[in-house]
Amino acid sequence: MQFGYTILYVEDVPGTVAFYEAAFGLSRRFVHEAGDFGEMETGATALAFSSLQLMAQLGKNPQRAVAGAPQCEIAFTTTEVTAAVDRAIQAGATLVQAAESMPWGQTVAYVHDCNGFLVELCAPMGAGN
Repeated sequence: MQFGYTILYVEDVPGTVAFYEAAFGLSRRFVHEAGDFGEMETGATALAFSSLQLMAQLGKNPQRAVAGAPQCEIAFTTTEVTAAVDRAIQAGATLVQAAESMPWGQTVAYVHDCNGFLVELCAPMGAGN
């Protein structure tokens, strides 16, 4: 078994893809011509977005992210956490927690993306942060 992808349900797939390009420097893998599904290049596991409308049409009961009550988070690792936070904020992310050195030696920060999803920006474990 191999973990293939995570799908976040969003209102505007093309807008979210553009935000992730600007905020986190990710490259789009593709956006379906209907604009209801897209994927980002993130390494072995893709980050994907599906529209709330498409999921409702498929008989699901999709929910929007609630910034004040996250149900999950996604994390991106970088050796330049503070610069990554600054870039994300300039692209429209909302700061949740500034870069902070954790007791286990990792630098960690949090932002909300354009949909309210919690995004962790952190140094790789053991990177001598």
